[in-house]
Order: sequence, then C-alpha cells, then structure tokens
Amino acid sequence: MKKTFLLALIGVTLYHIGFTQTAVKDVPKGWHMLDQQKDGYYGIDVEKAYNELLKGRKSVPVIVAVIDSGIDTTHEDLKPVLWHNPGEIPGNGIDDDNNGYIDDIYGWNFLGGKDGKNVNKDSYEAARVYYKLKKKFGDAVPDEATATPEELDEIRMYKKVKDLIEGDAKEASLNVMFLKNIVEKMPWADSILQSSLKMSEYSGDDLQKFKPASADESKAKSTIMALFLGFQANEMTNKRLLEMTGEFYNGEKSKAEAVVKEPKDYRGEIVKDDYDDINDRNYGNNDVMAGTPMHGTHVSGIIAAARNNNIGMNGIADNARIMTVRAVPDGDEHDKDIANAIRYAVDNGAKVINMSFGKSISPQKNWVDDAVKYAGSKGVLLVHAAGNDAKDIDVNDNFPNPIFKNDTSTRAGNWITVGASGDPAAGGIIGSFSNYGKKEVDVFAPGVKIYSTLPGGNQYGNLQGTSMASPVVAGVAALLMSYYPSLTVQQIKAVIEKSAVSPGIKAQKPGTDEEVNMTELSRAGGIVNVYEAVKLADSISGEKKVLPQQQLPKSKMKKGKKG
Repeated sequence: MKKTFLLALIGVTLYHIGFTQTAVKDVPKGWHMLDQQKDGYYGIDVEKAYNELLKGRKSVPVIVAVIDSGIDTTHEDLKPVLWHNPGEIPGNGIDDDNNGYIDDIYGWNFLGGKDGKNVNKDSYEAARVYYKLKKKFGDAVPDEATATPEELDEIRMYKKVKDLIEGDAKEASLNVMFLKNIVEKMPWADSILQSSLKMSEYSGDDLQKFKPASADESKAKSTIMALFLGFQANEMTNKRLLEMTGEFYNGEKSKAEAVVKEPKDYRGEIVKDDYDDINDRNYGNNDVMAGTPMHGTHVSGIIAAARNNNIGMNGIADNARIMTVRAVPDGDEHDKDIANAIRYAVDNGAKVINMSFGKSISPQKNWVDDAVKYAGSKGVLLVHAAGNDAKDIDVNDNFPNPIFKNDTSTRAGNWITVGASGDPAAGGIIGSFSNYGKKEVDVFAPGVKIYSTLPGGNQYGNLQGTSMASPVVAGVAALLMSYYPSLTVQQIKAVIEKSAVSPGIKAQKPGTDEEVNMTELSRAGGIVNVYEAVKLADSISGEKKVLPQQQLPKSKMKKGKKG
C-alpha cells in the first residue's frame, strides 16, 4: 500500500532490456495543484480557487489527523503547521490534559512501548490470521455445514487467508527471484557511483547526467538508475532508494516464507498491551517519528505544507494543523491500533482524518467500525486510499472500508475512498496501479509523481500511489471546512464528490487494456477540483440539508483535452 512496487518492478525490467526512454513526456513539480485549462495539466485548480474565490476571506483552523508511519516534526515546511496539544506541557512526564497519553505534544504513537522502543517492521495480516486459525483447525479447513454459528466466521476467514497466503507466496517468490540479483548488486553499484560521482548522496537526476568511463561504472549506473526509474523517484537520494528497495525485497521474502513459517510477533514484543481487549487503549509512547516517517511526512506536506513561504512546496489547505498519529508499520497495520488511532484523533479535535494504508483482511473489523461510527457522531470526515493493486474493489476487499460488518445495508456517511489519477504526460489520466470501483471508489485525485516533503528537515521529492491521492482529498476537505465551517461533514463529502470534474478523455482501466469513461471507475466519475468545490460550497453555505448518497449525481463538468 505504501509504495507503487508494481511500477518499480516494471521500470527495472524495462531499463534492463533497453527501453529507458518512454514515449510520454513528464509532469512538473507540483503539477497536481495546477489548472488544466491554464497550465495544461490535469491538476485540481488550487491556486485559481485561492486567487479568484477565496482571496481576502476569513477562515478557521482545522485539525487534520494523519494516521500513518510517523512524521518528521523537524521539517522546515511542516513545523509551522503541526498540531501542538494545548493541554500538554512538553517533557514533564505528566498527562497534563488527562487524556490518557503522557506528553502527547504532536500526537501519539500506538506502535511504541513504554520503554521507548518502537515497532518498525511487522508481518502482514493474512499470515497472522492464518497461523492463529491453523492452531485451532489444523491443516484441513472444517466443513461449514457442521460448524457452529460461532465457528462459521472463523472457518470462512481461514479459507480466505489460506488462499491468500498461497497465492501471495507464489507472486512474492517470483518477485524475490526477479530482484535477488539486483538487491545483491546494489551495495557494489552504489559504492562505485559514490566514488565516481564524488558524492556520498546523489539523486536520480545526478545519476542520469553521469557519463560512465568504464564497464563497471556502466553496470553500476544501469543497476541503480533502473530503480530510480522504476520508482519514478529521481529526486530521492540513493540512500533512501536502497532502503526502500530493501524493505520491499524483505517484505516479499516474508510473504514467500509465510506458507511454511509463522510470522514473528513484532508488535506484541514491544507494545505489550492486552491486544484482545479493545478497551486497553492507553498503550504506546509519544515518539511520533520513530525512525520511519517517510510516508507520513510526504502525506502531510500534500495536505498542508506551509504555503507561500518561498520554501519547498505548497500544501493544499492554508489553515490546517497536522496531528500525528502513528499506527502504520512497515507491514500490515493492526485493527486495534487503527481503531484507537481514530478515537484519539477525534477526542483531540481532528475534523479530518487521512488514512493512506490498507489490507485485504480485517479480523477485528467491528472495532474499526465502532471507531468510524464514533467519528461520524462527532462530525469527523475519514479519507481513505483505495489501494495500489489495479483491482476492482467492488469485488475485491480493501480494508478499512465504509461497509459495516454487522450491518452491510448501512454505509458510513463520513467516509471518502480515493483512487489515484494522473496526467497523459505521466503515463495516463488514471494511475496504472490504482484500484477502482464504480460503487466503492468515491472520487479520483492526483496520485502519480506527487512532489512533497520528505524526512531530513529540508528534503522534498516525488512519491506515488493512492497514498498520495488520499491526502489531496483530505487537504481539499480541510480547506472547505476552514472556509465553510457551517457545512456538515455530509455536505463536505457531497461537495467534493459532486464538484468532481470529468477529464473529457477516456481512461485505461488499471490492469487491463480497456478504455473506459471515469464513470465506470468511481461513483463521482471525475477528479476532485478545488475551484469547482469552492463554488459549490458557496452555493449551499449555511444550509444544513444533508445530500443523500444515493441521490449524488455523476459529475457533468468536463474539461477539454490537453492542448
């Protein structure tokens, strides 16, 4: 979920067979903020909205919680917009505001221990559930016909995870074989390039300009450049690139081994809560960076990096405060941590919660459902990434989701699921990796080659995925709530979806060669647009009438083809 690894693998393959130069052009930094009519890129018209519709207007601050891997709280473009708990005195070791969390200055880390240790790596959910149920049922899946009502859910879950484990292991084994040689060569190649470039840290742009003078230098450049191109992250440093590739490789190895090897209990060894008790909530620590803040830092910048300060880049919302809630490891998140992260965010004043994570199994979905309902009762909007598997989530599970387990006829009205759009200059109007769904994806937003903040205090670069599309919508929601505080959470959701703009061109359905209208890929049938959303919010501001989901019309707004 965190990274577009499918594209990485494709990119590496293409490079090594000699097709480095693609037919597509490229997009500029910050293209996702632009106006297609004026700038020629299918962005979301942010500056046009500020300059023409919002200039001189008053706004109120809105807290946006980012449930993620952590955030670099030292970053130059994020420090001015970070939420600070007003009821807490930093560093005194006392729970001053009596919310159950000591020294939660920037937020809370639900993946930490009281001793200061943190969970970074974790297993994936299907493996955890598989081995738990295997101990109960053995190798053979019990017959549903003879099961008690209490056993039926577990038997069906066991069947599902067994199939997932076996299928994922085959795919992961292929990925491991494919990458093994590259991963083994990476240190050698990087060492040669550091010496030849006379730089301990270099970017893909630096490497692209480098002209090898020997066979070894050519091989080294080929190896590392393939990864830069595969991840489409030329601004990234070699250090982070190698870390990212290693993380993926080790994760795939774990999946490949899951059929025969029970995963380690990474979380239990460190957090030491009573996992089976959802009411045991006051665990964790206040280390919201925890050594793994890349993903969350990038997400946060998209939402609300300080605007117009002549540093780095501009976020979407100009009066938002980012609350850090760490609950997503390098691996699959745990339902208990997500449920408690949502409740923490709501109880501490968040009005928007961004959730750029997901998985295909949710064993304690009822815990998350209850937290979603709680957020809804407090008028809090949840924005969730659709996932990066190029699948139709109308028929493939992607958790968390707005469908309640114990009441499938009811949906959360405070939830938006976001797919990733792109631009023809970056390969297509829809991200080739993005999940989609005529019923389950609400709207699309830019998620290809998104330039934002990275850890390191003053670092920036491109990442992509629905993980980047979700904070685009979260930023738009925060902007609307800030300038139109009288609108309900249901109205904000309806405004975002109803004002979505059809690109006026067909999209390639991810994972296929089929060209379709965007109405076949999402409910709104378009791409989120700030300018149109502000105009629509203006027209209904002050009204309290809720727009029912089933009456939400498809987007009729269109833009011409890029000239």
